Amino acid sequence: MELYLIRHGIAEEHQPNLKDEERQLTPEGRQKTEKIAQKLLKLELHFDLILTSPLVRAYQTAEILIAAGLSSQLEASHHLNFDGNIQNWLQEWLEPRNYPQKTRLALVGHEPNLSHWAEILLWGEAKESLILKKAGMMGIKLPDDGSAWGRSQMFWLTPPKYLL
Repeated sequence: MELYLIRHGIAEEHQPNLKDEERQLTPEGRQKTEKIAQKLLKLELHFDLILTSPLVRAYQTAEILIAAGLSSQLEASHHLNFDGNIQNWLQEWLEPRNYPQKTRLALVGHEPNLSHWAEILLWGEAKESLILKKAGMMGIKLPDDGSAWGRSQMFWLTPPKYLL
């Protein structure tokens, strides 16, 4: 299985009268995310499913990916919130569904969670060495059998500027 960890696009700044979970993509964030989605489509990338954090900015990013034709399936997952835990996600969401080995799954979420998840899959622990830029993407191949924890391989790390 291939996991594509995608950070949401540029969002509104923090404001006292705006809840963090309601922050939307800015016009610039929307425009850049749309350009990146079109570039991914030109690279013939397609996801079997896009899972997204239910927070507005992540969900809007996922909707842009869907609108571009990168997938036809979108689901929100509370595991991709700020307090999401990869072990819980693997146990509750991924393992019971028994996806085929060739599945491409996109996870749209937030930092530092996505980078921590990647590090745990790659090295077995979060080392705070990886940083995923807004609208950036990281690809990780999970092993065909056994635990993915510390046994996965990174095959893609792209800052957004290389896709614009």
